[in-house]
Amino acid sequence: MQQRHTPLSRILMLIAIILLCNACTISYKFNGASIDYSKVKTISVADFTNNAALVYPPLAVNLTDGIKDLYQRQTRLEQVRRGGNLELEGEITGYQLTPMAVSADSYAAETKLTITIKVRFTNNVAPEESFEKTYSAYQTFDASQMLSDVQDELCSTMITEIAEQIYNDTVAKW
Repeated sequence: MQQRHTPLSRILMLIAIILLCNACTISYKFNGASIDYSKVKTISVADFTNNAALVYPPLAVNLTDGIKDLYQRQTRLEQVRRGGNLELEGEITGYQLTPMAVSADSYAAETKLTITIKVRFTNNVAPEESFEKTYSAYQTFDASQMLSDVQDELCSTMITEIAEQIYNDTVAKW
């Protein structure tokens, strides 16, 4: 025996399906941020100073801009010059070259470039989340290359890595 659905029962089933689908939504955040935008609305990133013994002049500006760009792309926080709900400041404390793997003729086959920075994060909404921390990143390059030939690319990679570490510690909470 075949069961017949009346137009009214079909409409009721359709409404039930729509309500069920609307009630079961899943929300994903692809930027990883865990920010309560009802409380935290602004961020200020102070210019990083370069206090390293070896100074690469564009590093401080590129680092500051890299950090600002990441927060601009990944959050809805308004960037203000100072006094933000979240505040980042710091300095570059290390920019050093270290000979690495030694070749058969006793010369370095690779050189490691390391950037170290000290960051102070102040959360004016939740002060217990504030911290001071040191971050570093390094890249190696063939010792036969001149640092000036690879420096821009290496620094760009390390700035991205450090900015992501800071982002994860401040707003992603991973």
